[in-house]
Amino acid sequence: MKTKIFSAVVLIMTVLMTACSNDDNESTSRRSADAFGARTVLVYIAGQNDLWRAVEPDLKEMKEGSKKLGENDNLLVFVSRYNESSQPWLARIKNGVVTDSVSLSDMGITSTDDEQRASDPAVMEGVMRYAYSPYPADNGNYGLVLWNHGSGWLMMNDVKPARSNRAFGLDYGKNKNANDGRWINIPTLANVLKEMPHLKYIMFDCCCMMCLENLYELRSVADYIIGSPAEIPAEGAPYDEIMTDMFADGNFYTDIIDKYYKSVDEWLPLSVVKTSEMEQLAEATRLAMQAVKAKQDSAYADMRGLIHYYYTDTKEDFNPDYNIFYDAGDYFLKHAPQDVYQQWKQALDKAVIEHRNATMWNVDKKWSIYYIDFTASDQKMHGVSMFVAQDPAKGNYARYNEDIKQFEWYKVWPQ
Repeated sequence: MKTKIFSAVVLIMTVLMTACSNDDNESTSRRSADAFGARTVLVYIAGQNDLWRAVEPDLKEMKEGSKKLGENDNLLVFVSRYNESSQPWLARIKNGVVTDSVSLSDMGITSTDDEQRASDPAVMEGVMRYAYSPYPADNGNYGLVLWNHGSGWLMMNDVKPARSNRAFGLDYGKNKNANDGRWINIPTLANVLKEMPHLKYIMFDCCCMMCLENLYELRSVADYIIGSPAEIPAEGAPYDEIMTDMFADGNFYTDIIDKYYKSVDEWLPLSVVKTSEMEQLAEATRLAMQAVKAKQDSAYADMRGLIHYYYTDTKEDFNPDYNIFYDAGDYFLKHAPQDVYQQWKQALDKAVIEHRNATMWNVDKKWSIYYIDFTASDQKMHGVSMFVAQDPAKGNYARYNEDIKQFEWYKVWPQ
């Protein structure tokens, strides 16, 4: 690939902040390139894992969507995937074409363990710095799309040096047959992003990232966070349809999740969080937890019948005692006094400004096998999940109960 540094930086920033629309007339309702300043979106594709086959189809969608962008819209893309002939690369997509590209080596970026993992904080920070410098956005109009596997706030193996929580970017490095995947944890991701320009939004195109623990940790780095509390399909977002929306003003996030929602036949819960409301939601949650604790007649809450968004245990038959991503509102609806729940929900509604519900998730698992122990309804679904500590003698809760303490959200809980 070409190694034009300036063009490479443009591409990576453009892809991360990808915007799209399927309405040819939409250009009349959004700003023109001549009348408004630059916008930059970086799409960060960490595809050195079992999702590698989905990289090319999504790049094709991005190329198609880029044809609708204005001259000042910078769509950048960083791509890491299995390819013996090339390194991970950064580029700009403009008018349907990958105009230039630059490899990690050409950018002067050295990975921590020489595996060139996209989940390496050194790689992520280096790529973002390289991309944003020549393509600054006016008035904070930066967007970031994180494309990969997601495991919410869960702790996995990480790329050193990093702390112990993992959540995004499973990357197997150069050897795709090795059982040696590494992740980047949410606190580490937050630390990387704090050194970058402030983001208008982060869009998580990966599973289970809309949990209160993550949202609170990232509250200072972006104005809005978009994603799903549940597992998502491998093909992810319809980039050709949402491209212009990702560069738009106003309630751009509404169009993004509406088009995403329709693209999966409304079989995926989605939500948008306004991060400036997360402090107030944290305080409301602390008060609600105190009320639940005072009312509770046992050490651990009964989680049976509550909506959960992810199957995590290896048992053949699902047992809700082993789940970790429970709908936050469903928990308080069941366990808090009604007046306390209503007060908490008022704070939630200010933070979760949009959400779309679903009675099942469109994933590679069979709903009838893995999700048969609760009823999904508009009353019970609130768009975000939350971890609730359980008996450490059950499943993996001994580890979960300790791991959660490394998140700032844990300070919300009454000790």
